[in-house]
Amino acid sequence: MTDHLQNAVSAGRYLMIAGPTAAGKSGLAMALAESAGGVVINADSMQLYRDLRILTARPDAADEARVPHRLYGVLDGAERASVARWLQMAGDEVADARHKGRLPVIIGGTGMYLQAAINGIAAIPDVPQAIHDSCMQLLATQGGAAFRAMLAREDPETAARLFDGDSQRLVRAMGVVRATGRPISAWQQDPHQGAIDGQPITIAVTPPRQTVYDAIDSRFAQMMDRGAVDEVAALAARSLDPGLPVMKAIGVREIMAMQQGQMDRARAIELASRDSRHYAKRQFTWLRNNYDAQYVVDSKFSERNLAEIFSILSLNA
Repeated sequence: MTDHLQNAVSAGRYLMIAGPTAAGKSGLAMALAESAGGVVINADSMQLYRDLRILTARPDAADEARVPHRLYGVLDGAERASVARWLQMAGDEVADARHKGRLPVIIGGTGMYLQAAINGIAAIPDVPQAIHDSCMQLLATQGGAAFRAMLAREDPETAARLFDGDSQRLVRAMGVVRATGRPISAWQQDPHQGAIDGQPITIAVTPPRQTVYDAIDSRFAQMMDRGAVDEVAALAARSLDPGLPVMKAIGVREIMAMQQGQMDRARAIELASRDSRHYAKRQFTWLRNNYDAQYVVDSKFSERNLAEIFSILSLNA
């Protein structure tokens, strides 16, 4: 690491890389970390879980041997990740990297995590398990559209932001209003706290949409060939609560259906790839509306990109 980069780390700067799934974020993060003696810190909610390394496109063992990786596969599938929990863990990892003189490189596609890192979060109380379970049961019996209509009567602002299939956030919003008597949208107006200390250098990886969609279409079949089917079989054998986040990872439902004889392999690949494309589309929209990128990589990254990013990082450090 050069003196300029070391000064930037000492000054509290860190890199943040955002982008849609299959855009090439991980390759850029590894190249930057390898060049600067950095640490790659995960900000993808599904990659927190150890159960689905292949299906969630986590870095493999060879990647992890090249540069230090943190917050990958750190939670069991029976646990529920949250923005608050991730923010605490990520803040600890950033502090540890700085203590060791390493450049923190936060990378991911979970917008709520990235926003929390920069702005902090509102101090929304935890929802008691009994209330969460009752909301899950209500969603299961009423369906997404009816449940969201019910939420709209309690918290119209949040209901308007969500879609019928966003079960995790719908249940969370209903649980908060039932547990506290106050809608989550009101809690979110309170002063935020817990932002990661320091100054992020924000980078967006946004190749052409068709390039991303083509990568998604080829990637899911490769995942199945490399062991995703066995991962899902092991997950299914645990008989976990179907409402847990890990059970909602893209591809889990389709592979389980394939294993139960409800669809063939080609159909499972088709549906999971479709869902991944829809997810990428939402990520593109989030980036456009919510992420102020200081540097954009819109094609395969090169040494020139690395040099320009390090120049921004070191500016006036």
